[in-house]
Amino acid sequence: MLDLIVKGGIVLWTIMLLSVIAVVIIIERYMYFRKIRTDEEKLFLRVKSAIAKGHFDEALAICDASPSPFSTLLKTGIEHRTRSPYERKEVLKDTAAQEVPRLEKNIGALGTIAHIAPLLGLLGTVTGNIKAFGVLGRFGSVGDPSILAKGISEALITTAAGLIVAIPATILYNALTGRVNTLIVRMENQVNEMTLMLEEGGAEK
Repeated sequence: MLDLIVKGGIVLWTIMLLSVIAVVIIIERYMYFRKIRTDEEKLFLRVKSAIAKGHFDEALAICDASPSPFSTLLKTGIEHRTRSPYERKEVLKDTAAQEVPRLEKNIGALGTIAHIAPLLGLLGTVTGNIKAFGVLGRFGSVGDPSILAKGISEALITTAAGLIVAIPATILYNALTGRVNTLIVRMENQVNEMTLMLEEGGAEK
């Protein structure tokens, strides 16, 4: 196994490095999403309860204690509760636009890895085959065909490695992208609900 890795050359080492980076990104993003998914439901209920009682300072303190894109939106809505519904909605849109990059952090890099890994694998195979057939051209003929076959099989290692990295990376990239879109929609719905609460019960207090 180690011998194959060594023969894979710099291209295979690059693919392996990309696979490590992809794993780190996937783990970090799933831990992040799991954290904010667990906290946001409790956070919203606590903020909702505080707003219903007219305790806006308490609601702001709750948001500050649980930093996340969702809590930032809640805080923005509370801080601009005295503005007109239209102005408040515009401010929330601007805040949401600024928070989206936090949700999408490093996901683009994962998508890039998913796209370039098979291309690097193909590059390694092409360069490996060039070397293998270069041996054939240099000596005119090869008495043992297995020598040439071995060179080609070693060259194909990079293609296999590229696909092994690209396939799960693509699947998880799409899954994470879908997760981000779902979170954005959920935040918009919950902020709209909070806005209604402010209009109905808390803004005048």
